[in-house]
Amino acid sequence: MLLALALVLGAVLLTAGPEGDSGKDACRARTVASWAAEPDVTDEFARYGDDASRADDWTGGDGTHSVRLPDGRVLWLFSDTYLGQVHRPPNPAGESYAWRDTTAPLVRNSAVVMEDGRLDSTLPAPLFADPAPGQWRWPVAARVEPRSPGSSEQVVRVVLWTRTTGAYPWIYGVPAATEVATLSLPGLRLEGVTRVLDQQGVPDPARRVLFGTTALTHDEDWTYVFGGDDARAAAQPASKAYVARVPRGRLADPAAWRYWDGERWTIPSLMKPVLGDGARKGVGSAFTVTRDAGTYVLFTMAAGAEGLTAVTSYWACSPTGPWHGPGKVFSPPLPERRAGVAAYNPQVHPALGAVGRGGLVLSYDVNWLDAGGGVAAQANLSRNVSLYRPRFVTLRLGPE
Repeated sequence: MLLALALVLGAVLLTAGPEGDSGKDACRARTVASWAAEPDVTDEFARYGDDASRADDWTGGDGTHSVRLPDGRVLWLFSDTYLGQVHRPPNPAGESYAWRDTTAPLVRNSAVVMEDGRLDSTLPAPLFADPAPGQWRWPVAARVEPRSPGSSEQVVRVVLWTRTTGAYPWIYGVPAATEVATLSLPGLRLEGVTRVLDQQGVPDPARRVLFGTTALTHDEDWTYVFGGDDARAAAQPASKAYVARVPRGRLADPAAWRYWDGERWTIPSLMKPVLGDGARKGVGSAFTVTRDAGTYVLFTMAAGAEGLTAVTSYWACSPTGPWHGPGKVFSPPLPERRAGVAAYNPQVHPALGAVGRGGLVLSYDVNWLDAGGGVAAQANLSRNVSLYRPRFVTLRLGPE
């Protein structure tokens, strides 16, 4: 990336408030009431990335997603990832930043295992091989679910974005397809990859929708998988958000996916956005959704925000909306406050529970934006390794 960026074919209607309308599960307007930096988790990634004892493990990455495994471990998934080693400051320019050699290996995806709050190991990278020359896979949302409905055996399903090399403005790849990988438990061995939605037949790349930027499960029956188009790559102010749903245990079954068309769950060619007007309202290419009692809350980079530094939120009583907002914004801290440094891909991490000061833990990726991509951006990421690692904040939600 270097930037990166549900069962039958009939009409199954979703009520506006599936969690009810009374008690602690009542749906209420929600927004960010306060936030604070979460240094403990941020520092743990810095510690692990700076450890020079191995040359084949994670030293930086983006596309940060996580899932808690049944044995308590947390699996962290990343898109473009630097391996190699990190050197102590000063860097070759004399600056007080830990740095990475510009020849350090870069792979398209990686997975890191955390145990008892401490990052422990990097799985052999890349974990998900390129599907074809000029294509690659970025892992996004992951869920633990039964191998099949009703099965006592559990597996990890990882949703993947497949992208293809492209020219400007598609310097981070042209959207191609959504796939789902299956990992065994507890060994985390890759068993296979299934393509669930191929978008290569959609002529306009800006209208292609990739799913998996976030996923959540409701009442153990359904997994809701959110996706978006890539309008921002085509210089539109905001992308549109879409939602699909899949029965638990069938994420790797393309026939089980159904897509919201504004009234019912149906086939992919009929899906319609649940959020986004192409201007002030909408999402970035990556966003996240969580539940706060009976309310669904969506976090995204603010549409049209200068320099990609501000996070905003929307709320709804159902995954299908209507989504209300945008709410007030906040700008999380960056390693460097200078032109070219950007935050993106906010992601909520229920796998962390209440860490440090409690509340909702949200990560965001940090990168050096370069209109041309490639050499200049990579040089800046190498001179200061903290520019390409996730950072974390704790959020508290309150009335709008």
